Amino acid sequence: MSARYLVNSALRSPAVLRPAAPSLTRSVPRSFASIAQRQPITQTTTLPNGLTVATESSPSAQTATVGVWIDAGSRAETDRTNGTAHFLEHMAFKGTGRRNQHALELEVENLGAHLNAYTSREQTVYYAKAFRKDVPQAVDIISDILQNSKLENGAIERERDVILREQEEVDKQLDEVVFDHLHSVAFQGQALGRTILGPKENILSIKRDDLASYIQTNYSADRMVLVGAGGIEHDALVKLAEKNFGSLPTSSNPIKLGNTAGPKTKFVGSEVRIRDDDSPTINLAIAVEGAGWSSPDYFPLLVLQAIMGNWDRSLGSSPLLSSRLSHIYSSNNYANSFMHFSTSYSDTGLWGIYIVSENFMNLDDVVHFTLREWQRMSSAPTEGEVERAKSQLKASLLLGLDGTTAIAEDIGRQLVTTGRRATPAEISAAIEAVGPAQIQQVARKYLWDADIAISAHGRVEGLLDYSRIRNDMSSMVW
Repeated sequence: MSARYLVNSALRSPAVLRPAAPSLTRSVPRSFASIAQRQPITQTTTLPNGLTVATESSPSAQTATVGVWIDAGSRAETDRTNGTAHFLEHMAFKGTGRRNQHALELEVENLGAHLNAYTSREQTVYYAKAFRKDVPQAVDIISDILQNSKLENGAIERERDVILREQEEVDKQLDEVVFDHLHSVAFQGQALGRTILGPKENILSIKRDDLASYIQTNYSADRMVLVGAGGIEHDALVKLAEKNFGSLPTSSNPIKLGNTAGPKTKFVGSEVRIRDDDSPTINLAIAVEGAGWSSPDYFPLLVLQAIMGNWDRSLGSSPLLSSRLSHIYSSNNYANSFMHFSTSYSDTGLWGIYIVSENFMNLDDVVHFTLREWQRMSSAPTEGEVERAKSQLKASLLLGLDGTTAIAEDIGRQLVTTGRRATPAEISAAIEAVGPAQIQQVARKYLWDADIAISAHGRVEGLLDYSRIRNDMSSMVW
């Protein structure tokens, strides 16, 4: 069997939820609760050194996903070391004290396994998908690359060019550019405002001591969760954790999973515009401050996002979508597409819309009618659109738990961000509890007369000034 050996970087936080555009048939399971109740139980154990072990076993599964979720990403860096976490992700696969790079790649290939990693603003993840019988070897490999990476100077120098080329590719993806700039203005001068890859000067100057210091500071047992999903029993994974991670140190100031270290991030109402008259489109993001993972407003904001919806004019069904905003866009040819997003972090978030448009002459109308729909939620959300959004959201969240890797990702993310894993039944109940009154409440709290962050790239000359757009956040004039 052929295998894939991949090193991947999730440049945008996994916290961004983008439900697929609803289909015309809208086929929905008869009972999400019945699906949720049939889900296996998540078991957790905490080792003496603080490492959390979590599993969701499936006795019939012949494969399993095992991985380590670390409560540290680019947010744990400083301005000088920004880019270190992502650099470390690359170095983890360049050899350890027990395996050189060639031996590591050959071992993964011979297992027929899939070894992967990604870095986000608040998390670093290393995981492997392998056959049930090979789980002990997969855990050993992950343990080895986390604790024994050689970080050779020669490999560091070679990897600089790889990361710089990756940065060049990212700079060609306008959605990545716009969202990075959105973070930089919304969280100015703060850790969440920095990019994951870091600036070019940092990539060229990061040294072995910086990488080793990041590991020593952040790769501690109390900030890690070892997750297994599929063909792995909980007691067996606990024993593997004791064997492979039992000697991991505990940080000098342990922080309980789901808790935030340091001061709360402040949202700044501001904007950045990058004018490029050669661009065929304007790529625009507008956001307010959203909710953190543990906020009671987390699920109502997700439902509100689903009400506003996504739209793409290339879809033949676009005029028939339930989102009222999609009707406004499609009937007036306002844009190529729009996508609402809800990005959560430990203590804050971003909630907003991303628009791609070739209609440069009607940008004021695009923004005006978008924000009018936002403000309508403060006074008149309808029961029908709330119920449709809830069904779409449950389909996106619960039916997305398909496969061991998706389940492992859900377990690891929830434990790191909130300290516990909500069961599918709990998620279904939380969404079902949202009604028009709750939507109206969160809209008044987060949208009505709220400061906004704006990031725009391309033909921005038709976009009116910040004050004009900001005023629309408290006007219901159509």
